[in-house]
Amino acid sequence: MAQGVADTEMIRRQNRQLVLDALRRHGPLSRSQVASTIGLSNATLTAIAAELVGDGILTELAELVIGAKSRGRPGVRLAHNRDAGFVLLIEIDVNRCRLSLIDYSGVLVDRVETTVDPALFARTPPAVYFVERIGMMIGRNADIANAIHAVSISVQGILDSAGASLKWSPIAHLAGHDIIGPIHRRLGLSAQLFKRGRLMADGMRWLDPTLDSGTVATIHIGSTIGMGLTFPNGRPETDLGTEFGHMVHVPGGALCRCGARGCIESYAADYAILRAAYSVPEQATPASSVPAADFQQLAMRARQGERNARRAFTSAGQAIGYGINRLISIIEIDRIVLLGPTTAAYDLIEPGIAEGATASLMGKIRGLPPITRVADAGEPIYRGLMMKTLTEIDQAFASRVVAPPVRRSAE
Repeated sequence: MAQGVADTEMIRRQNRQLVLDALRRHGPLSRSQVASTIGLSNATLTAIAAELVGDGILTELAELVIGAKSRGRPGVRLAHNRDAGFVLLIEIDVNRCRLSLIDYSGVLVDRVETTVDPALFARTPPAVYFVERIGMMIGRNADIANAIHAVSISVQGILDSAGASLKWSPIAHLAGHDIIGPIHRRLGLSAQLFKRGRLMADGMRWLDPTLDSGTVATIHIGSTIGMGLTFPNGRPETDLGTEFGHMVHVPGGALCRCGARGCIESYAADYAILRAAYSVPEQATPASSVPAADFQQLAMRARQGERNARRAFTSAGQAIGYGINRLISIIEIDRIVLLGPTTAAYDLIEPGIAEGATASLMGKIRGLPPITRVADAGEPIYRGLMMKTLTEIDQAFASRVVAPPVRRSAE
């Protein structure tokens, strides 16, 4: 008897999860559309939907259906209940910090963005900074402060084993500090750190469903070089390939921002291209940032035939190409997505990428995978962070681990 009850409960949770997944992927749907999408009977779906609506997790959207047979009767679609909870997303990189308050349906409620300079975390300990930023956002939205389920932070760098801090980051003075503990202790909020490379890869799959069926390498090219490697149906759920930019390209070669020599990034990032174009010694300290206008000017000079500029872009392409070569020599890649500002100079780096990617035996056999270019990496990163956070809340709601909080107005 006990086993039967346990099995029934497990099936119920699985079905609740299937419903929430379908609505997360497709948006508001009618009951019959949800049932058809996930393969449940209409009767089973109706019972699950009634439970989720009763729990305040889903809501019903009524709309007038106009048609020959409808005679104006209202249609009803199921959707995530916006007031079921809220999440706070934080994206931080070498230039900026952006906080976004999102409701359970994925609608933006509030957003604040500030600049980040190289001395920020030397002046202010990271935990203090994040607690202050989160506190500021809570103060701006006091009426829903008690309904914030989680804080998710996108970071650049290498996480420690516990996921509470970073072992290394290109963001100066950010590594080596516990970030998650103080947020929980001082604000009582659950928080997680996520690596930007993986979020970028996950976000591309949410934005482009055609990527779901293949193994995809998502490579960021800009001020840093990073990658996320994802497999069909999101498996395995691990960070793979995210330190692509810090694989050795030339042993003992050019100085990278990470402090090592010869990384792919030290030849392919914007600062590396600038350094090579102006014949600055490879061991010179990398520039902390490269203004977009300067990089665009350099690309224009390369297109006009200036030798050093063209050589710098070709060298960058080769570094990326040889990295791809190593990748396709051990894993069969179906698609490559290049993201970031350097995609605007793809015509200059493409010959080098093709040369490097096909230089080995497996490169010649498999060839360079199809490449898609996306100029703005920000949207995939943001989408990956948002969906990672919201789907984790879906899982909690499906299992009734967390009940939707009661939203109270500030007195």
